[in-house]
Amino acid sequence: MTQPFRALEDQDEPALLRDQFRQLLRYRALLASGVVLGLLGGGWLALSGEENYTSTGEVVVRSAVSDPFAAGASADKGINIGSERQTAVSDTVGTLAVGSLARQGDRVEVGTLLSGLQVTNPPNTLVLRFSYTGRTPALAKARAEALADAYLEIRRQRTEDSIANMVDGYRAQLKPLTEQRDQLAEQAGTSNDVTSARANLVVSISELSRKISELRALDTTPGYLTKKPVAPTDPTGAGLPLLLGLGGVVGLALGLLLSWVRLVFDPAVRSTRELVRSLGAPLLGTLPRERASAGALLAIGRSGSRLAEEYRAVAFRLAYDPSFAQRRRLLVTAPRGDNAAAAAAAVNLAAAFAEMGRDVLLVEADLRTPSLARDLGPAVQGAGPRWASGSERAWPSDSRMNVDVPGSGAFTLIAGRRTDNVPRALTSAPVGRIVAEGDRPGAVVIVLAPPVLSYADAVALIDRVEGVVVVCDPREVHRSDLERIREIIGSAGGSVLGALLHPGRSRYERRARKKAGRRRTGGGRSGSATGRDDGGRGGREHTGDPAETLGLRTFDPTAGHR
Repeated sequence: MTQPFRALEDQDEPALLRDQFRQLLRYRALLASGVVLGLLGGGWLALSGEENYTSTGEVVVRSAVSDPFAAGASADKGINIGSERQTAVSDTVGTLAVGSLARQGDRVEVGTLLSGLQVTNPPNTLVLRFSYTGRTPALAKARAEALADAYLEIRRQRTEDSIANMVDGYRAQLKPLTEQRDQLAEQAGTSNDVTSARANLVVSISELSRKISELRALDTTPGYLTKKPVAPTDPTGAGLPLLLGLGGVVGLALGLLLSWVRLVFDPAVRSTRELVRSLGAPLLGTLPRERASAGALLAIGRSGSRLAEEYRAVAFRLAYDPSFAQRRRLLVTAPRGDNAAAAAAAVNLAAAFAEMGRDVLLVEADLRTPSLARDLGPAVQGAGPRWASGSERAWPSDSRMNVDVPGSGAFTLIAGRRTDNVPRALTSAPVGRIVAEGDRPGAVVIVLAPPVLSYADAVALIDRVEGVVVVCDPREVHRSDLERIREIIGSAGGSVLGALLHPGRSRYERRARKKAGRRRTGGGRSGSATGRDDGGRGGREHTGDPAETLGLRTFDPTAGHR
């Protein structure tokens, strides 16, 4: 059974992504918290923010032309729309717009005015879109229009100034030419050279005069306000529904991020794939949660029980495993903490093997807190062998109990007993003889040991049992614990046959179990008033009540019943 788990390593990338996504969904509290925070943030932004209004106007920029209707005339000649956009948001335009707004009664600083302006240029056009955002619709409309008019006025002034400068330059060139022409006119008819020079001057004067006339005839219109700003009717920005939607999306992303961080730093086993890789053994099964089984130790024998069917499936899988079939000895243990799930697994696996017709011997090797004798019924006490102390009651005892599973068969139970010297008891010759009973044909020996990481009891038995089944809750066991268990069992000469997962107990179930334990022990006393040995926890004598024995019958094997 060491080969099947390797198939999990060959999963494709989509399967791994699905597995990681399912792992993130484990942290539903973080996901819900992120969504709630996002919705609260979106609602706060929608309700606390001031309502703003945006008015938009569009200006078509054109260059100065002498005849806009002439063939080949181009309105975009020499226009750099990027430079024009920078001019539109400059302080020069803002200063002129501030003066215009002041005459209308709206006094505002240049910086404040330009802070609400946004000028954009649609692609492949000579259009500048002036958008102004203000507190009221009228304010947005007035300031957008003032800024657009100020830009057109600045551009018109610059064009007229350029024309005036060019005309002055041409006139400065024309004045000396005119004086030379007049001087040559007084010398008319004297020589051919004078006549030729005078003619050249007339041509130059005519050319300069033509250029001046063309400049004066230019159409200096800088552009047109094709779309006048109007007062908006609705406020701009995202509304409450949109902000709530965006907040929910952002909150979900935040929740996923927090879940991912929690997943990265979570020491617990995050998936079956990690459990198999850390333990180095396959997954034998996952036990379902049954409400009817709350408080009941034995599930085998109940009709229609999904839990019983899962135990049967695990038993069949172990029965056909070559490493287990050769030795027929099994050690059941938990990583650490509560050993109740391991005890239930050991009892039900013993009952399942008994159903197969095997001669099953269940040995409770928990000598610190034994509980099977109490949970399954009164044990038949017998005088066991004595150890170093003459008055010490040792384990295992000579007497055995047969546990009858209604409708399924019976198995033999050797219940645990409190022992002062636990290591000596577990490594004694009687324990070796009991475990060696698994060598008989058709026999199966199941040993219930305390948590392997809490005590060294399981390690003391591994060399004789070899096959180990680890029963754990995947939400509580850590990856480092599983890796340590694999190393401990391997170094002790054993092998992990697989893992059996069980659903963790809820807080209510743990509390009810503690209360039931206190009621059994009579408020915490360490022994009963009659001096009867009940596993070291104390308790009342058995009265034959079916509710106390959990539906099981325990009787003396000398009665001839098997």
